[in-house]
Amino acid sequence: MPSSGWSGPRVAALATGALLVLYPVLVYFGIRYLGVGALASVLIALFALRLATSRGIAGFRPSGAQLAAASAVGIALAVVSMLQRRADAMLYYPALVNGGLLIVFAASLVRPPTVIERIARLQDGNLSATAVAYTRRVTIAWSAFFACNGAIAFATARWTSLATWTFYNGAVSYVLMGTMFGAEWLVRKRVRRGAAK
Repeated sequence: MPSSGWSGPRVAALATGALLVLYPVLVYFGIRYLGVGALASVLIALFALRLATSRGIAGFRPSGAQLAAASAVGIALAVVSMLQRRADAMLYYPALVNGGLLIVFAASLVRPPTVIERIARLQDGNLSATAVAYTRRVTIAWSAFFACNGAIAFATARWTSLATWTFYNGAVSYVLMGTMFGAEWLVRKRVRRGAAK
């Protein structure tokens, strides 16, 4: 009997991934209502479960090594916060995730194909030289985004209140990312129309 696309491990991976998207909100309410020790324990369990149950969800998933690194960073920051009995370390997770994405995207510029080119080839197969050049420009744009977003995330963790950190990393950052996706989609449509003429 064929296995269902909604197997237990897959559902758990999607659920923990969705919860960790809400990481800033979890941290904010966890600090207020659970305390640092309990919050750190919850985050360690979530990151460990995410690492154990993620089995190659198709699409835009990070590689196994990148997923392992992100989960290990989350666990390490939670452990540090638990040992220090302060939540400070946990606040740097968004900045470090952006830093990791910056490294991945920038490294692909040095050693192509770029990240965006690889994604485009999964969708469209063969790419023209014009399309490859376009994917390189998009990769540069995303690298700049991760650098700026990571710097702001670091600043909110280092110098602002918990409420400001939560607002930026749990709301503004996602709005900016969505705006980037939307703008790139519009530009891509225009580029495709121009190439078809």
